[in-house]
Amino acid sequence: MKFFDLQHPWFRPVWRRLLVTAVAVVWTGVELAGGAFFWATLFGALSVYCIHQFFIAFDPPEDEAAGE
Repeated sequence: MKFFDLQHPWFRPVWRRLLVTAVAVVWTGVELAGGAFFWATLFGALSVYCIHQFFIAFDPPEDEAAGE
């Protein structure tokens, strides 16, 4: 089990991936607007990571029940 398992089947629906990514992007803007550049950098990096993992490299595992 990975600590940040973004390939988990829970993220299979596109709306969940969009929601998580949108929250990270919006929070980056909130931190930038507040002048907290450290937190903006942290959430910006999280946003980029989510975009990559959810929309570029996303390969969800097959259903475990389908193999039976």
